Amino acid sequence: MRPKAGRARAVPDMLAGPLPLRPGQSVELLKELHILTPEGRLNQDSRRKLKQVHHLIQFIEPLLAELAAEGAALTLADHGAGKSYLGFILYDLCFKALGQGHIYGVETRAELVQKSRLLAQKLGFGRMSFLDLSVADATVADGLPAHIDVVTALHACDTATDDAIAFGLHKNARAMVLVPCCQAEMAACLRRDKALQLARTALAELWRHPLHAREFGGHVTNVLRCLYLQASGYQVTVTELVGWEHSLKNELIIARHTGQKKHGAAQRLRAILSTLGLEEALGARFGLDASGTRQALAAQDAAH
Repeated sequence: MRPKAGRARAVPDMLAGPLPLRPGQSVELLKELHILTPEGRLNQDSRRKLKQVHHLIQFIEPLLAELAAEGAALTLADHGAGKSYLGFILYDLCFKALGQGHIYGVETRAELVQKSRLLAQKLGFGRMSFLDLSVADATVADGLPAHIDVVTALHACDTATDDAIAFGLHKNARAMVLVPCCQAEMAACLRRDKALQLARTALAELWRHPLHAREFGGHVTNVLRCLYLQASGYQVTVTELVGWEHSLKNELIIARHTGQKKHGAAQRLRAILSTLGLEEALGARFGLDASGTRQALAAQDAAH
């Protein structure tokens, strides 16, 4: 009997072409982050990852330069930091050149926080701190300052993006840069009352099927987030992070504080929740109490 042929082991596609590095970027840092191999090469997955981070930094860098020109002692909180690719590369490309500012990485996995602390110490990145906290707990944690200039959340899963927004509002953030991911809460709420909504409105056909509920729920969640930010005094831009061939979770929300609260945005937010039958379930998350008044938004008037 002939032995069965074993499945060929997948070998990473190592690329030897020009590295997609920014001027002055530390190759040693990328090796420490395991984006590059010890030989200075990278595979296709690492190339995609580096491209996403670089593209995101293109949006963050002008914000940092603008705030620094205004005399701000820059503070940036990166939520759901993971291995802190974004934080370390931001420090290497931006904060070192600025000569000031502090980055706070917030992550729930203690082992990743400890590794990031050790790497920052090894690299001499003295203006980086890492906290073993959830995004929600970080809002009231003593290890973070009362004011944060920039809030980032790259692929913060499900409601973690909403927690990052709540953190930014609480900390009077000048800017938020968010890439939402896996918005499961909205889809679950839509499915829960599906039969009732199908009897009430033809619009419920938009989420009759589970696949549509997931996709529609994710889209609606991000629309509500944008309206909430606008109602809270932020100018909002929505765009793609990178090409869809690199990531399916690709929506980038950039919010800059202007202080001009759009009350019409709060009204449209409430109308959407009411139309979908979600005002009671999700109103508080987006600044509305159960009766639809702008309780949380009114509280922010005093904060700003």
